[in-house]
Amino acid sequence: MTTPILKLGLPAGSLQEATGELFRKAGYKITFASRSYYPSIDDSEIQCTLIRAQEMARYVQDGVLDCGLTGYDWVLENDAKVVELAELVFSKVSRRPVRWVLAVPNDSPVQSVKDLQGKRIATEVVNLTRRWLAQHGVTAQVEFSWGATEVKPPRLADAIVEVTETGSSLKANNLRIVADLLQSTTRFIANQKAATDPWKQAKMADLVLMLQGAMAAEGKVGLMMNVRRSDLPAVLKLLPALQNPTVSSLSDADWVAVNTILDESVVRAIVPKLKQVGARGIVEYPLNKIID
Repeated sequence: MTTPILKLGLPAGSLQEATGELFRKAGYKITFASRSYYPSIDDSEIQCTLIRAQEMARYVQDGVLDCGLTGYDWVLENDAKVVELAELVFSKVSRRPVRWVLAVPNDSPVQSVKDLQGKRIATEVVNLTRRWLAQHGVTAQVEFSWGATEVKPPRLADAIVEVTETGSSLKANNLRIVADLLQSTTRFIANQKAATDPWKQAKMADLVLMLQGAMAAEGKVGLMMNVRRSDLPAVLKLLPALQNPTVSSLSDADWVAVNTILDESVVRAIVPKLKQVGARGIVEYPLNKIID
């Protein structure tokens, strides 16, 4: 009997390492070879292919791939007919959505989208930009930019539509943001055929569950401690938690064990306070996944 295979597309380029790290935290070991577009994964039922995020939605839609990770922006840009299974908010810099913005030189007279009438705009997202302009009743010349878009104004373009996370690159090139077109996050997408195939549907659901669990654990740690029953109210008052902390009895009836999950950023501030109110044997431990 032939082993069923899920053909999974992973984004090449800037998101590649962040994606690989997310999969590793989710329990999947992915290895990228320097000159190969076919990463290995320690799951014989998954076949990985590296594809540029810009093209991913098209290959998924056409059935070349069963599913893949790509930005919501590229799904819209390609007008791809795909099924979205999950939103995975991660990027190469932060856990914030990326923004597609209209930017112009600091000394440009352009103050709003209406001022772009008849102007030249450079961007990677030509279709997105044209649709956005049409929504505002503006006609402009939109040209595809092969890269280095920030350096094109004012000589090669009057304005650009560019992606940004922090805005620092735009500022460095003496550009200011006039308007936001779209906020985008990474999506786990599939084609309709794969989404309705019982085996592939179950395989993708398991994969999404583990990826979301890994993302939920980002920046979280576990904290265990022993507490006298008489000190328990003071300890619980200090503890923030995703849910109520787990309190377990110990062999000594006067003591309990407390286990909780909290943001790693608050540990250094809360541990000394816990010790002051009677917590002992405090142990911090890392988390790979949190599954609700």
